[in-house]
Amino acid sequence: MLVGIDFGITNTDIVVVDNNNKEFFSLLSEKVDRYFLNKIFDLIKIDFSKVKKIAVTGGKSDNLDDTFCNIPIIKINEVQSIGYGAREMYSIDEESFVVVSAGTGTACIGFMNNEFHYLGGIAIGGGTLQGLSNLIIETNDAKVIDSLALEGDRSNLDYQIGEVVNDIGSLYPEITASNFSKARNSSNQSSEDLAAALTNMIGESIGTIAYLNSLLVGVQKVYFLGRVSLLNSVKKGIDDRLKLADIKGEYIDTREFGNAIGAIAYLKTNP
Repeated sequence: MLVGIDFGITNTDIVVVDNNNKEFFSLLSEKVDRYFLNKIFDLIKIDFSKVKKIAVTGGKSDNLDDTFCNIPIIKINEVQSIGYGAREMYSIDEESFVVVSAGTGTACIGFMNNEFHYLGGIAIGGGTLQGLSNLIIETNDAKVIDSLALEGDRSNLDYQIGEVVNDIGSLYPEITASNFSKARNSSNQSSEDLAAALTNMIGESIGTIAYLNSLLVGVQKVYFLGRVSLLNSVKKGIDDRLKLADIKGEYIDTREFGNAIGAIAYLKTNP
């Protein structure tokens, strides 16, 4: 039995692998120390005698001791856990590929020349969405934000290309020219429209860095890990941007556990 733990800024995700069976757990992140590890193992309720290794990644996981209850703790660099996680979950066999880990923030990882490389990232992601939403529509609940967004109309807040120019070339008229620009002249907007504009802006930002790095590496698809793309309104914003460069987004179920799965996959590849 192997245990993978990804200490994210917002959520801590745990994967338990016993032979070919996987169990998934999540809880809100706390200070990364042995007390939090105790809380995690109280939650997952597994037989310690069966655990061979614990793979940890993310956050301040480097601060942990090298063992927990006499079980070795293996600390995995986040670039490796993201890369190995995508390759494991999507069964990737391409010589080059790009992974976007979109969680509280967003990181892009490229696999080139048989190595994983950090391509860059942006400080925009699910944390940005929840923080701004809390300020402007007074909720930080991602599911509520997504539900409101799907009922809203972002065109009441965003200028779209078709509204501001005649010759749009290869662009389509619904692509955003300027996020939230119409709010300069109006402060009376519905929560639904605000959520729609906000989730779209987050999605467009993630989609833009995803397609730019895909073009840089020379691939036509990008593999997604992380929670924020589970929100349909954000995913639409991502896909609208990817479409500009004819890049395809790949979204597998349980992708929010990708980094924890990647930490375990790294152990299996590097015993």
